Amino acid sequence: MAHILLVDDEEGVRGFLKRGLEIDGHAVVTAIDGEDGLARLDQHEGRFDLLLTDIRMPIMDGIALAHAAKRTYPELTVMLMTGFADQRERASSLEGVVIDVLTKPFSLADLRTSVRDALS
Repeated sequence: MAHILLVDDEEGVRGFLKRGLEIDGHAVVTAIDGEDGLARLDQHEGRFDLLLTDIRMPIMDGIALAHAAKRTYPELTVMLMTGFADQRERASSLEGVVIDVLTKPFSLADLRTSVRDALS
């Protein structure tokens, strides 16, 4: 299926989402924050079908990561996740950069549907 870069600073969330995406046959690479995510993107020369990142993270947040990723890899599809209303508002100005923003908490079924929609 798809090659997905999953970026989230919470280990438990990262592991759960990774396993959920792998159920659908996706190959998932993980990163612990935006800076690590950018390094993984470069390491794989941007060969991901989807960047799925949390917004609120230390070092580099998901919005900064989305901007940096799209500058270098403009064809990359980016989806954000957040549990904070103010962060969702910040993401609303990212038309053309981000395809969707998932609001936490979301179910695994919601995630799988959103990813499927983003990839189609």
